[in-house]
Amino acid sequence: MTQNRRVTAPEIEGAAWVKSSYSGGSEGQCVEIADVTQTHDSVAVRDSKNPTGPALMVSPDTFTAFITNVIENEASR
Repeated sequence: MTQNRRVTAPEIEGAAWVKSSYSGGSEGQCVEIADVTQTHDSVAVRDSKNPTGPALMVSPDTFTAFITNVIENEASR
């Protein structure tokens, strides 16, 4: 089982970062993800304003559960 862990973004080899479609343009709240399941069995998440800073690596199941919860909460508003 993959442990959720925090590393710096440059430590994640092969990460192709993609900005969230929900990230605002001028608001400064930008989240990027990288699917590194092939090399690290994880999904990585970082703050796009700090590309050399920390990144959170979570299991694919944890990431899917998070996204599902966000979508369900948005739908209930």
